[in-house]
Amino acid sequence: MPRAHRHHLPGCIWHLTHRCHRREFLLKFARDRQAWIRWLFEARKRYGLTVLNYMVTSNHVHLIVEDGEDPSAVARSMQLLAGATGQGFNRRKGRRGAFWEDRYHATAVESGEHLARCMTYVDLNMCRNGVVGHPRGWRWCGYHEMRNPPQRYRVIDLGRVTQLLGVGDARALAEAREAAVESGLAAGAVRDPVWTEAIAVGDRPYLERVARGLGMAARYREVEEGTHGFALREAPAAYMARSEAEMPVLRAENTHFWRIMG
Repeated sequence: MPRAHRHHLPGCIWHLTHRCHRREFLLKFARDRQAWIRWLFEARKRYGLTVLNYMVTSNHVHLIVEDGEDPSAVARSMQLLAGATGQGFNRRKGRRGAFWEDRYHATAVESGEHLARCMTYVDLNMCRNGVVGHPRGWRWCGYHEMRNPPQRYRVIDLGRVTQLLGVGDARALAEAREAAVESGLAAGAVRDPVWTEAIAVGDRPYLERVARGLGMAARYREVEEGTHGFALREAPAAYMARSEAEMPVLRAENTHFWRIMG
């Protein structure tokens, strides 16, 4: 599993994915999926976490957040979510052992069109798996909050989402998200590993800023152009020459930077 980021980049948007231990279906019960969402609401209250979208499946979760001024908010929130949800399940089931994989994966995402595509990818997760035909058929996701914002216990910062996506207000956001979902369904809702295996997604200047922020050595990177646009990956020889202990962020399968083409 690719290692999660351990860096703080103020104003950076992160798509976080966290899988259950050995990809077991430990979130198969509705009460546990709902518990994760309740703890996400609690993380927003406790740490000021800016939540942009989320999806709880039966064996993993997706969470899109924005890094704020508090350098510990994201890490503390993920610790709360993992610990509280796992402990609650184990206590109820009389179970021992790990509930989650040891690390979550983080992909930096540029705002605007790239964020919009990432949000659609998250919304369509259960459609790709054939569980439902439309996100409206799966309760445990942020799609519903954007379509029908609740009066209480709102998790998503709708105001911030509208700013980052460049839409006018909550109504325009709902219409834009619905159109994006319908377009994604029409295209087949295919899986694209760039959103869960890359370190960053965005235009090339954005990728360069993220790389500088993460402190990656430029001499070890090669730019490649593929079907999705540009990929920035570490040279294999350089990777093999460096030990795991010296690489808190980079893995061979994880050093990808993409610029999604229109």
